[in-house]
Order: sequence, then C-alpha cells, then structure tokens
Amino acid sequence: MSKKRFVNVGTGGRCEMFIDAITGAYKDSAELVGLCDINMGRAELRQRQLKEKGIEVPIYHSDKFDQMVDEQKPDSVIVTTKDCFHHKYICRAMELGCDAITEKPMTIDQDKCQQIVDTINKTGKDLRVTFNYRYSPSHTQVKRLLRDGVIGKILSVDFAWNLDVHHGADYYRRWHRHKANSGGLLVHKATHHFDLLNWWICSSPETVVALGRRAFYIPETADRLGLNKRTERCRTCPHRQDGSCNFALDLSSSKDLKELYLDQEHHDGYFRDRCVFSPDIDIEDSMNLVVRYVSGVHMSYCLNSFLPWEGFRVMFNGTSGRLEYQGLESPYISGDGTVPGERIEEKSHIHVYPQFADPYNIELETGSGGHGGGDTRLLDDVLGERREDPLNHAAGVAEGCWSILTGVSANISMAGGGQPVYTPGLVSGIPEANFGEVPQ
Repeated sequence: MSKKRFVNVGTGGRCEMFIDAITGAYKDSAELVGLCDINMGRAELRQRQLKEKGIEVPIYHSDKFDQMVDEQKPDSVIVTTKDCFHHKYICRAMELGCDAITEKPMTIDQDKCQQIVDTINKTGKDLRVTFNYRYSPSHTQVKRLLRDGVIGKILSVDFAWNLDVHHGADYYRRWHRHKANSGGLLVHKATHHFDLLNWWICSSPETVVALGRRAFYIPETADRLGLNKRTERCRTCPHRQDGSCNFALDLSSSKDLKELYLDQEHHDGYFRDRCVFSPDIDIEDSMNLVVRYVSGVHMSYCLNSFLPWEGFRVMFNGTSGRLEYQGLESPYISGDGTVPGERIEEKSHIHVYPQFADPYNIELETGSGGHGGGDTRLLDDVLGERREDPLNHAAGVAEGCWSILTGVSANISMAGGGQPVYTPGLVSGIPEANFGEVPQ
C-alpha cells in the first residue's frame, strides 16, 4: 500500500501534533514530504528536529507554496498558519489538486468562509476541520446520552467557558490579540465550543445576539496592580525582571518557547511575549451571547479569559429533565511543551436530574492526553484508516462553517451594539451538515 503524502504549511506550535503523528505512529501509512512557513528560522528548526530522527524533509518559504506542491505532489495539505491565512492555503491547495486538513478555526470571517465554500464546490476536493474536542471520551459520552434521550427533547442550554490567567492571558501576548488575525476569541477559541454545541444538539445557529468588551486586560488593570513601568514586551520589562508581574512570560525559561520563538525573532520581528495590558489590543476578554438554533433550541453562552480556573460548565434542559456536565482542564501556555487541555478528571462530572425522580451521577468516561483525550482519537481518524462513525465525529466544510459563523455573527452583533444577526444569511452554498441523530 502506498503512503499518503502530506505537506504542512505553518510550522509554529500547532503543527507539532501532526508532524509527530505522521513521522511516528502513522509512518507506515503516511509520509511528510514538505514544510512551509513565512519564518524560515522556524521551518529550519523543524527540519533539524526531524533530521535528528533520521527523517529528511525539504522546507519552503511561504511564497514558494505552489512550488512545494508541484515538486512534492502531496495528497493533502495540512494548514496550521495564523488563522487569517487559513482560507488562502485551503483554497490554493484545492486549486492545485490537493485535499486539505485545517486547524480550527476554519477561517475568521464570512468573506473568507465564502471563498472556501466556493472553492470546494468548484473543485470537488475534501476539507477536514480538526475538532479534537469532539473526540474526547467524555464529550462523546454526552453526545450519546443526549442522542439516547436521557433528558428528552432539548429545549435550552446554558454554557460557560472559563480561560484561566495562564492560558487565557496568553492570547493577549500573541498575534491573537488583534481581531484581524484571529477573529477574536469568539472565533479562534469558541469555535471549539460552538462546534460541540452544534454536534450535541444536531443543529446550527439561526440568530445571534452578543455583547462583549475588554474589561480586564487593559492598562488600568496594570496600573491598579502597580505595574507602571511597563514596556512593549516581557523580555525588556522591569516588572518581569523583579518578579512583580504575575502575567510575565519568560521565553528563555522554556526550551520549546526559546527555540521556536525567541531564537527566530530576527527573521520576521514577531514577539511572542508582548504585554497583556497593551492599549492596542482589540479583542474582547468578556463575552456573552444568546443564540437561537434552527431546531428551536435557545442557548446562553459566556466566555471569560481572566479567571482562576480553566474549564467549562454546560447545562442541557430537556422535556424530561436536566443534564449538567462540568470539565476542568490543566493550565498551559501554548508551545511550552505541556499538554494542551488535559482534563482534571477528579474535578469533572456528569449529573442527571430527572423531572420526577432522584438525581444521579454518571461515571465519566476518561482519556489521557491533549483536549481531554481527543487528540489521539482525532489523529487516528484523520491519518489512520477510516472507520465507521455512528456519532459523526468527523467534521468537514459544513461543520467548519457553522462552528465559526456563531462567532462571526457575534462579532457583527457586538459591532452593531447588540443587534440580532441572522446567521444563515452570511454565507451561501454551505453543504448540509451531518451532526447525527437528533436528540428526542
């Protein structure tokens, strides 16, 4: 059997999961044949790391993307670039005859989303969006419970997601701090949450109303904390040097961060450790939404990125009762070598409250590794041999569209002072989504 050929564009922290899997567990069926990045220092680092394992992989600058595809003839292009460039490489890969696999979010706004949909409809190529949270054993368990009618027909959902002062603060240091790069946290981060909700209730958003603001990561907070000698970045800031800032990041303290970012700054001038209280940040840190779904389900959602603990609480209210699901996750800094989104099982639970019976607990199905154990299962689905999928874990362009369009609608609503936004009117030609069997 011939190996499936992959190239990867974007060699920052997001690519590691795919590179390690292709050159490790799936090396008998997959082959990495090219790496591409705007920062050749990072590309060269990845190339050296692979060479240490005895693997030779050519590298290309991002302006040589077409050349890489022409020379290496990949079956599929893996896109792990800055979010605002996802559409560029997804569409170009398909125009050059390749399928594509993209990190979440699929893209950041309705215009770029429309370009992807149009390109797929024109070329007939395949797109996979890597929603690893779907594959978490406990998220899958909730999907199964709802499908089997444990609380009857779902009428409404209350959903809260907390980002702590380690992981949450990190978005305000990096390129994510500007909405033009990431779409803000309601697109970049909440795409996971909205996709889970779409998948759990088997529906897509119809109307979105949102309010949001940046209320914590602001200069006034730093002033209140006595951090009045701030500089552009942590590396040059006296508050990092004297230990007075709890939000400071020392890139040189982590081998991974140093090699991947600090050592590569001279190539493109990207600082990974900008001050989280900079006045030029334009993404929100506190957001609230009300969403009506095509199925009639109503959801209230909130996302805050400055809290003491990391994780979520989601409550489903149905015709026969209520299901409450809580998951706490370990804190981490992206790219520092720690496991992203690892579940703290002893602080996670599922409770069911029937209408006319005593409440009870359901033993949580657990998994190890990133994103609640979802990473390994996702990779097996994307890179391994496709298996039967009765719960419809696999996500394509339709699921990718509806996951971001809740956040895109929220951005439009916030910009308009909280006006309702009709989500299906933003992008045309979206294929029918396959969320599975509707909970009854």
